[in-house]
Amino acid sequence: MTSSENREHDRVPPGKDRIRPLEAWRALRALANDPDDTAQVFRVLRALPNGDRLFRRFRRTESGARLLAERPALLGRLSDRPALLALPPGSLGHGYAEFMEAEQISADGLVEASEASSGERWPDEEHRFFGERMRDMHDLWHVVTGYGRDLLGEAALLSFTFAQTRTPGIGVIVGHALWKARGDFAPARPIIWQGFRRGLRARWLPAQEWEQLLALPLEEVRERLAVGRPPAYAPLRSEGAPAVA
Repeated sequence: MTSSENREHDRVPPGKDRIRPLEAWRALRALANDPDDTAQVFRVLRALPNGDRLFRRFRRTESGARLLAERPALLGRLSDRPALLALPPGSLGHGYAEFMEAEQISADGLVEASEASSGERWPDEEHRFFGERMRDMHDLWHVVTGYGRDLLGEAALLSFTFAQTRTPGIGVIVGHALWKARGDFAPARPIIWQGFRRGLRARWLPAQEWEQLLALPLEEVRERLAVGRPPAYAPLRSEGAPAVA
């Protein structure tokens, strides 16, 4: 790729940086009223975009460039639950399948939530691949970090994600969670802050080739990615969340 092509590729797509604070506020209020409405998370993210910075960093990495060239279908791998359960017990892929079963969710659930929030317009197929891959790896991050899908676990994982991506919309959601963690919920604050510190110390997860990590022992993946041991905390589940043993 020539230097002129690189400069053209690094331009932020027209309209991608337009910030819509009122739309973000409405989505944040809706999310506060119904924490299980994942579509509102996507609405916040789209109302407070981070431009093209994250994509450019991804493309500059060796693994990111390779992934953009090959474009493996992560969603397809994560949707094949029988194949994941056939992986060795204790592996990342096996643990992911068990996590999804316990939470009564599927890899397609985030796709549906994304589409329910008015979908996404991508400037080209490379951006689409990266954006969808970021969406699809979210629950893998749950498994690797050890944070559950309870309210506190989600807040801590989003704090971890903000440390990794500096996405403004995620930062706003985390800030709101910290603001609500008062009174009886004040003990949640250290867990949320811990998520941010873990995200700072960890290797950069967006550029990981997850397809190659699925068969590895989960503890080995955690060590390789420097995410640290899963924290001990008391889950805080919403009324609409499934019971998890």
